[in-house]
Amino acid sequence: MPQSRHLIYTQRPNMTHKTVIKVRGYHLDIYQHVNNARYLEFLEEARWGYLEDSGDIDWFAQHGLAWVIVNININYRVAATMGDTLDVFTRFSKVGGKSAVVTQEVRIAGKDAIAADAQVTFVCLDQKTGKAVAIEGELKARLEQHIADS
Repeated sequence: MPQSRHLIYTQRPNMTHKTVIKVRGYHLDIYQHVNNARYLEFLEEARWGYLEDSGDIDWFAQHGLAWVIVNININYRVAATMGDTLDVFTRFSKVGGKSAVVTQEVRIAGKDAIAADAQVTFVCLDQKTGKAVAIEGELKARLEQHIADS
């Protein structure tokens, strides 16, 4: 996993979370830019940071729930290269009845460039039954508190 630092970009319940990742040589492909699969790892690292910093990891564990990613739509925009610092911004953008969506953006620090952006859809899984649960009640309220301002 990439070395990173996690920062809460805003302190409001409606927050965008920032994770800082330094591009290392092992992130690169033969063309000397970040391999496309590495962006998925960067996005995952940022989601974990968000869950840890928001306290949701503990809440989900206490309720026997887990996130399961069911879809990722990613756009690769500008190549990141060795030595770049990436700011990965993560925010909730939608909470539905069966799934929720997290929007993520990877920016190259100091270059005003977006390397990649993604919409990540997940369901909440009951760890005892292994089945997705409806997003309602306390779970819905917990997720909706994270919906970021437009």
